Amino acid sequence: MNRAIALLRRLLALPLVAALLGPSACTTGGKQARPRLEGGAVASASSDATAVGLATLQVGGNAVDAAVATALALAVVHPEAGNLGGGGFAVGRASGELFALDFRETAPAAATPTMFLDADGRPVPERSLVGPLAAGVPGSPRGLWELHRRFGRLPWREVVRPAVRLAREGFLLSTREAGAIAAEVELLRRFPETAAVWLPGGAPPRGGTRVRLPRLAALLEDYGERGPDAVVTGEAARAIEGASRRWGGVLTAADLAAYRPVWREPVRFSTFGWEVASMPLPSSGGIILGETCLMLERLGWATLPRGGAEGVHLLVEVWRRAYADRVLLGDPATTAATEQDLLDPRWLVRRAAEIPRDRATPSAELRSWSPGAAAERLETTHLSVVDSDGNAVALTTTLNGSFGCGLLVPELELLLNNEMDDFAAAPGTPNLYGLVQGEANAVGPGKRMLSSMTPTVAWRGGEIVALGSPGGSRIPTATAQVLLALLLDGSSLQVAVDRPRLHHQWLPDEVLFEAGAIDPAAAQQLAALGHHLVARGKLGEVHAARRLVDGRLEAAADRRGPGSAAVWLPSARAARP
Repeated sequence: MNRAIALLRRLLALPLVAALLGPSACTTGGKQARPRLEGGAVASASSDATAVGLATLQVGGNAVDAAVATALALAVVHPEAGNLGGGGFAVGRASGELFALDFRETAPAAATPTMFLDADGRPVPERSLVGPLAAGVPGSPRGLWELHRRFGRLPWREVVRPAVRLAREGFLLSTREAGAIAAEVELLRRFPETAAVWLPGGAPPRGGTRVRLPRLAALLEDYGERGPDAVVTGEAARAIEGASRRWGGVLTAADLAAYRPVWREPVRFSTFGWEVASMPLPSSGGIILGETCLMLERLGWATLPRGGAEGVHLLVEVWRRAYADRVLLGDPATTAATEQDLLDPRWLVRRAAEIPRDRATPSAELRSWSPGAAAERLETTHLSVVDSDGNAVALTTTLNGSFGCGLLVPELELLLNNEMDDFAAAPGTPNLYGLVQGEANAVGPGKRMLSSMTPTVAWRGGEIVALGSPGGSRIPTATAQVLLALLLDGSSLQVAVDRPRLHHQWLPDEVLFEAGAIDPAAAQQLAALGHHLVARGKLGEVHAARRLVDGRLEAAADRRGPGSAAVWLPSARAARP
């Protein structure tokens, strides 16, 4: 936090803001009039990216401008998850309007249901994980631009410019990023194009190394001038197709040009006196979050001790059913089940009534309407922004695996995702993460793969909070626990984010828990009920930002990671943790 504050103070010095955002950033011209904000809050996985978001607010941008600028900075300084070669979701409120933007990747036109199977019909895991056959059509270039087009305040080039400068002038590689590169050395070495950039001299760079990405800077600069066409048409698109074909992929320039993000109606529900909006299909996250909160409310969970046996038992049993229901879900254009089905009060009453108080339900005995579930990899990144006008953005983006499929397009220094692994390669069989895959999420050309990402906003009166997390199938449960702490316990944002967590996802049938999440006596009682408890060191990495009813602002970066949170308040004080 001290490093982030020091960096932010340097960044917010007016000459440096002007240098970072460019010569027009502090003038009165722009996309529209820029009334002076009274502050804002940003939380992300990187102190550099958080500082960019705060600087964007400081020169007149709103929460949407800051969220997009932060996301683009992450595409430079957080390469294992930040991206232009992946996709994501954004949920928020801007100018009083709720929104949900789906810029999830899609399957290329040449994708087939058997593309990741061997001659005997068995999955070949590496095909959907390594190399460009694993790459979906990136959604980030059009998605971030579309989010800004609809709700942004600053000119587009000003929002992109900080990322251009970070890439061109360089940034100091954090210890976290150096560790991420070192952890993926074998993957990065498989592709000389990638190794040339991220393994200079054949070895992973150390923390503190200055990294410059001149070709990515040129791409971003063109993106700032021409919008998404700079990435998904012309020379850039041909370079992406060429890199894909050289390594056996099927992603084409035509796929890139045809991609469109989709504005969707958020999953909305009222719970514990609050209004909540989260991501709808093709994310399962908002549905799982809604099932969790609404069933717990029916079960009287708010009155129970948080680490006690009864409270943990009911929470786990609710998650067990919500994740079993997830198997029905997939691309909303092709799947039969909807969020309305699973959040229907009649369904929730039925599900809650099934929960026994005196024993754990064996997951093998619990079936939804069909078998299956799927989950993305853990290497995702989330950012949250609020501003003093009450605008809020929760944005989650990913390459799926760390550094995606491992292939970097050399002309662009752009990493491609391996999002195709989120489809069900062989419905009905467990994937690499122990989860069973369902027919609704089978591979198909143009389809959007099912996700667990859960960008969320919640509000009551003049208070609003934006939150979300990386963590694959653990995203909805991490998000739910922070949200419940805020809604029920009156916790400060940082306390709610730092509280120890649990996780259960139907299959495998185990309760993961961090130290302190379950009282010792309760652990014995839970084991006696039939719960299989497994200790884990980290469950999620939530980043959140909040505007309180009195106008104070909070931002929180999870203690579980080296993320960064900062608040800018020119005429007031930030809320104290």
